[in-house]
Amino acid sequence: MNSQLFSPITLRGLTMENRVVVSPMCQYSAENGSATDWHLMHLGHLALSGHGLLIIEASGVEARGRITHGDLGIYSDANEAALARVIGFCREHGRAKIGIQLAHAGRKASAQRPWEGRGPLLPEEGAWETIAPSPLPGSGAGSGATTKSGRSWPLPRMMNRADMDDVRDAFVTAAQRSDRIGIDLIELHMAHGYLMHSFLSPVSNQRNDDYGGGIENRMRFPIEVFEAVRAVWPDGKPLGVRISASDWVDDGWNIEDSVVFAREMKTRGCDYICASSGGVSDNQQLALGPGYQVPFAERIRAETGIPTMAVGMILEPDYAESLVVDGKADMVALARGLLYDPRWPWHAAEALGVGDAPFYPPQYARSRPSKWPQAFRHLKAAE
Repeated sequence: MNSQLFSPITLRGLTMENRVVVSPMCQYSAENGSATDWHLMHLGHLALSGHGLLIIEASGVEARGRITHGDLGIYSDANEAALARVIGFCREHGRAKIGIQLAHAGRKASAQRPWEGRGPLLPEEGAWETIAPSPLPGSGAGSGATTKSGRSWPLPRMMNRADMDDVRDAFVTAAQRSDRIGIDLIELHMAHGYLMHSFLSPVSNQRNDDYGGGIENRMRFPIEVFEAVRAVWPDGKPLGVRISASDWVDDGWNIEDSVVFAREMKTRGCDYICASSGGVSDNQQLALGPGYQVPFAERIRAETGIPTMAVGMILEPDYAESLVVDGKADMVALARGLLYDPRWPWHAAEALGVGDAPFYPPQYARSRPSKWPQAFRHLKAAE
């Protein structure tokens, strides 16, 4: 089969062998922002599984920009060195191109790890001050600021111009560090209620200055950050953006806003939009199902011409193939599905009749079903 999903795609000077992407997935397993052996294992085994692109989890551009104490960061020399070790391993044993998602958690920072409760940290647990465009309680709490554990989210400090300069410069430095350790692609995290998204959304941005109010003002700071990163990121390397294409709440950010924003990003050198959704309010109303976010990627692509990445409950090979064939997205990102089946590209290629398209490391090549009959013949002859 001549699969479109397993055909190459080129963004600027980067060519990926196929369009299957490992979506960035927080592991909450770093130490002071530095990658550990868990990351060596987690990213290493995904790097050799035939994906075209592996995007490293949301990495805080400054310590206060982490969601939890266990978040990966790229704000110190120690962070940079630890991540370089992991990337070196992935390069040696796999062929996937490697990206990183640069992030700042904003008002959703200073939180417990998911398996610890997801609530706000207490002072005795090492809580830190959070920042946001407006002093509204955090972690996507919307109108309700208390967690199931009874902990109340503190009010973040409203950012001033100096704070915005600091955050913008932190993104720039993180991009420079990423280039030094050989990252191929950067994705800026502007989704899920984190800092950049909280500027975009009227749910979380209630400023009355040049950075609040109408959509042009709410886009202003995210655009400043993007332009500053694009200015230092090598011209031959792609720079993309993940957005929440809809807040799924009345009077929130919506797909029409996303089209406007994507168009602005494209004119400034953005290479793709990953269309996710939600995360800014606990009042969101969404209907989960296979490909429930695909219409966002399709519409952004159709109305702006920018390449898009579809993400969210995409599990079946035939369905993933159809998204590319039908022009609904240029790339397909998987997350939880790859935790369950890390070798999804191998299995998808077999299901689609692709044959030898995905990369098999030589140590694992004998696991390929096409090799089984010959092996069985050898076993029978030995009998």
